[in-house]
Amino acid sequence: MLLYACTIFLSAFLLFEVQPLIGKIILPWFGGAASVWSTCLLFFQVSLLAGYLYAHFSTRCLKPKSQAMLHVGLMGVSLALLPVFPAAYWKPAQAGDPSLRILLLLTVSIGLPYVLLSTTSPLLQAWYVARRPGVVPYRLFALSNFGSLLALFSFPVLVEPWLTSHAQAYGWSVLYAGFVVICSVVAWRAWNAGSGDGTEAVRSAKISFGRLHVLWAALAACASALLLAFTNHLSVNVAPIPFLWVLPLGIYLVSFIICFEHDRWYRRDVFLPLLAVTFGTAAFGLYYDQGNLGIRWAVPLFAGTLFACCMVCHGELARLKPDPRHLTSFYLMVSLGGALGGVFVAIGAPHLFRSFAEMPLLMVAAPALAAIVLWVAPGDWPSQRRLLVVRILMVVFALALAGYLGYRKHAEEKKFSMALRNFYGVLRVNDAPDTDSQTGVRRLVHGTITHGVQIADPKRRRIATSYYGHKSGMGRAIRYFQQRSPVRVGVIGLGAGVTAAYCRPGDFFRFYEINPYDFVMARTMFTFLADCPADHEVLMGDARLTMEQQPSQQFDVLAVDAFASDAIPVHLLTREAFAVYFRQLKPSGILAVHVSNRYLDLIPVVAQNAKETGKAAIHVDDNGEDEDYLTPSDWVLVAGDPAVFSNPLFQDPDIHPVKARPQFRPWTDDYSNLFQIMK
Repeated sequence: MLLYACTIFLSAFLLFEVQPLIGKIILPWFGGAASVWSTCLLFFQVSLLAGYLYAHFSTRCLKPKSQAMLHVGLMGVSLALLPVFPAAYWKPAQAGDPSLRILLLLTVSIGLPYVLLSTTSPLLQAWYVARRPGVVPYRLFALSNFGSLLALFSFPVLVEPWLTSHAQAYGWSVLYAGFVVICSVVAWRAWNAGSGDGTEAVRSAKISFGRLHVLWAALAACASALLLAFTNHLSVNVAPIPFLWVLPLGIYLVSFIICFEHDRWYRRDVFLPLLAVTFGTAAFGLYYDQGNLGIRWAVPLFAGTLFACCMVCHGELARLKPDPRHLTSFYLMVSLGGALGGVFVAIGAPHLFRSFAEMPLLMVAAPALAAIVLWVAPGDWPSQRRLLVVRILMVVFALALAGYLGYRKHAEEKKFSMALRNFYGVLRVNDAPDTDSQTGVRRLVHGTITHGVQIADPKRRRIATSYYGHKSGMGRAIRYFQQRSPVRVGVIGLGAGVTAAYCRPGDFFRFYEINPYDFVMARTMFTFLADCPADHEVLMGDARLTMEQQPSQQFDVLAVDAFASDAIPVHLLTREAFAVYFRQLKPSGILAVHVSNRYLDLIPVVAQNAKETGKAAIHVDDNGEDEDYLTPSDWVLVAGDPAVFSNPLFQDPDIHPVKARPQFRPWTDDYSNLFQIMK
């Protein structure tokens, strides 16, 4: 029993340690988009399904000796794929939806080891049952989830802050090789000790795909889909980082551990009311202050809601678990449901909806599914009257929640004249009078953040607005060089194209943009690019990868402004990225980094990079109060020549030199740590 438990624990630990590890490695290759993690989760869920299929059919179709030989052989082949560090040729060469490329990359890099790890829990449990007929192995499933949970939370706390990505990948590969040895020992013992009686009992069992199987898959799909939806919500509005990937996934696993450790932990009289309370509060928080609920409230609120949902879904799963003879069928349906939930959110939703409509839709589906379970598989109740009351209350709550969320979603959609969604998120255009002056303006909104404003009046539509006013860091940098001669300006992140308001005849402006829909919006819904009298162009693709392949463009100003909602593209703020930027700048040029953020203090990151490269840096704090169409902004300007900042344009009281923090570890392509900079 101890050997089985240790092997299952180690496999689960490795299974979930590699998820944030590989996700963080490939995140910069695909623009730092939040959807990179959703696509990774989809791969992990489908691979889990493949592993459970393998376990299910091998225990039904093969004798113990054949099972062991096949499994040991496949594990031996998987060792040839180590270490699990993806090759650089997978980096995309052009713009577009990279979902398929990410799935192929993961399949080639970690596919076989991941599938084999995912088979361990159901396969070894089946071997254990075959050796000891009549035992109940579901606590081994709880142990497996505990190993997964430990791996997830060790990554942002112990692994990410101390080890580089290469060290993480090589360390994981060494542990995987150790797992192969231990699992081979278990397989050898199962081969020699297996009498075949237990396997035959499993093989002879006939389970029709009826109502029970549909419930297993539906409950698993609901929890899985909400896991991805909540993770998307946090990643888009905060940052696509391992910490915010790990928290929802950890909650998901905790619920499995609690529900499958023992039947006494899941109580309907506790968790059904908790489901109603948390979902009702989350429905309000989803649209509070136009979706800008503060991080101190948003994270615990949505984490608590996800926990209540997972406890109900996984609690009902545990209540409906079958006799151990049908163990692999049960796990197969659970993994199938998880994969279907992942496919819906990661693949289906971006093509079906123009906004993040899956979140409210799934928030209605969860209590509705709970109501269905109460009708189809009610279980034991003290009285039929009490059961009837609970059934009616759950139906009423689901209908009320559907009405409220439907009304708020419809009201939100009416505000926008155009909306587009793809892999990189949701872009929407809002036409409205300015709050105070009633001046008509058009806004480009990504997630919950405005990414550009244009005044509707044709006589004023070339005015630089929002974060790019004349007193902003960007505005001051461009105006400084325009005092002398025509300027060459590079901008990472197109947005609405507001920076083009500074165009003059003879200037040159180049924009780098990864999202094709952003370019569509800037060309069709705004006129900054069309009105620009300077020579200008938009290059599609990841800015850093594009610039790495270009000769020096000799920019006077290069701006880094590639936020998606409030999420930051970490790979654009590393030491290596700054080396690329300064290769593209003139020796006297200025790097302007937009660091406005509700949740993270990015100034120390830029200050450390400036120190590492021997540059001077200042912080421009623009309160945006001069005009109604301006927005408060924070920019850090970095220059190789400190004399640049002695110009009167950089001498206002709101401008301060920035210095690196003592003991602040610089961000590199191999290392970043957001715990250092959380506000």
